[in-house]
Amino acid sequence: MRHAQGPLLTVDLTNRTATAESIDDVLADFPGGRGLNTRLAYDRIPFDVDPLGPENRLYLSTGPMQYSTTSYTGRMSATAVSPLTNGLCSSNAGGFLSRNFTGAGYAAVEFVGESEELLAVHVREADADGTPSVEFEPVEDLAGAEVSAVSDRFAESHDLAAENVACIGPAGENGVRFASIMTSDTRAFGRGGLGAVLGSKGVKAVTFDGDADAAIDVDWPDDAGDVHREAATSDSIMKRQGTASVTELANEVNALPSYYFSERSFEGAAGISGDRVEEKKYKKGTCSACAFACKLPTRDEATGLETEGPEFETVMAFGSNAGIDDIVDVMGANELCDELGMDTISCGDVVSMFLESEDEFGNAELVHSLVEQIAYREGVGDKLAEGVHRAHEEFGAADWSVKGLEFPGHDGRTLNGQGLAFATSNRGADHMYGEFYPYEYPLVGKEDALEPSGLDGKPPKIVAKENRNAVLDSAVICKFSRGVVTDDRLARLLDADYENLIRMGGRVVELERAFNNARGFDRDDDTLPYVDAIDGFEAGLSEYYELRGWNDDGTVPGYADGDVPAVADD
Repeated sequence: MRHAQGPLLTVDLTNRTATAESIDDVLADFPGGRGLNTRLAYDRIPFDVDPLGPENRLYLSTGPMQYSTTSYTGRMSATAVSPLTNGLCSSNAGGFLSRNFTGAGYAAVEFVGESEELLAVHVREADADGTPSVEFEPVEDLAGAEVSAVSDRFAESHDLAAENVACIGPAGENGVRFASIMTSDTRAFGRGGLGAVLGSKGVKAVTFDGDADAAIDVDWPDDAGDVHREAATSDSIMKRQGTASVTELANEVNALPSYYFSERSFEGAAGISGDRVEEKKYKKGTCSACAFACKLPTRDEATGLETEGPEFETVMAFGSNAGIDDIVDVMGANELCDELGMDTISCGDVVSMFLESEDEFGNAELVHSLVEQIAYREGVGDKLAEGVHRAHEEFGAADWSVKGLEFPGHDGRTLNGQGLAFATSNRGADHMYGEFYPYEYPLVGKEDALEPSGLDGKPPKIVAKENRNAVLDSAVICKFSRGVVTDDRLARLLDADYENLIRMGGRVVELERAFNNARGFDRDDDTLPYVDAIDGFEAGLSEYYELRGWNDDGTVPGYADGDVPAVADD
């Protein structure tokens, strides 16, 4: 099996030291990305850790596909215990950082301890004798700086581009529980509040400056070229509208959350649709080495507003869920979240919750003000910065979250398989963990499409999707490669038997679950605000557990006292 190359770099922020150690034994079982991060976190983070305390560890890594130059591979993974969900959480981001990270020569980097002084950590290629080259730079001048200002600072002082930088905005410094880590200015390790973890460690930015081209020295099969060519020649609507292309379909099938989840369709959907996004797109946007180019640099000529996006989930959270029907208003909220460093889904949902409590749906000016108040924890923003789960009672609202993570679109009350997938996801209410919604809209061919209602036959497919997505997140390969990176191609690209890869993906899911079990998670956490709306939910959940070989209370057998059962070989 192909895997990431190089040692683990441990950056001790308390003592300002950096050490490297071999992790070849871990890489033999987990190729990189989410899988590698999860195993390291399981072994090294105390189960009872405070997510915002110095004993939490944050992991960044890439996988073997970042040594290629094929499409869908400009991504990397971040993992820590989430201050939003209180469980182990992995998030990945696109952009251009992954090649610079790979060029620095490490399979993964972990950040431990905390600094009393705000720092930037600069990681460069190791010295000739293997000694890590890491600089700890005090950056008190960047306290409170927005994301683009951080990039500008390092462009001027270190001749580094935005694609060399991963940083937090004011939200991360202020401990907003859904703060993002941003890279390339507009790409986010968005879900789960990992930006707050970095902020709690006193780190404003991390930069990676390695020779990515020199690091790419792998004999790839012809599939790599085939994938790249098909990405370039695809006529997918995603190239014009990104994920916003699904907005009107979701609305038509009654799966577009609106007015803080009180409705499932929105009369103003046309004003925030993929067509409106396409009208604002003024050039192509992509991630490193990717010919699919589905990103959305957008501009409103009337106001001069420029941003990247919005994607569908942002359109939902700051559009239909907030009662906003003007794409420019959604673009404004998106740009604020990028600059301030926050997950647009969680932020939009918590703002929508407040709008409901004040009967202010549709008030775009208030929305933008609330986004800023949240980032700086000012006024009502201080409470909203805690997220829906912790704040909903104060505002007399329903708790629209799973395991503390706010909901995206693709409403599970209509798309019942996606609803169960929201519940089983170790990350919480996340659409990309099990990514079941394409079967139920459907966005796949007729032979793979499923009826959206009911759960008959769906638990096995949810298990399969979760396992395969864990493989993609470990490789690291973008999930928009659906239909191009086939099962056979995935196996050849990773030089592995496909069934063994899927077993590895299942092991990643199991390790996450076992870690969370040790923190008190069980079946009671695998629930939804609308379980009664899904016929057979409890039976489907039990079937899911049985298929995974877990206990019916949602716990994993065999992990007592932190033990990890040996990997079974065929």
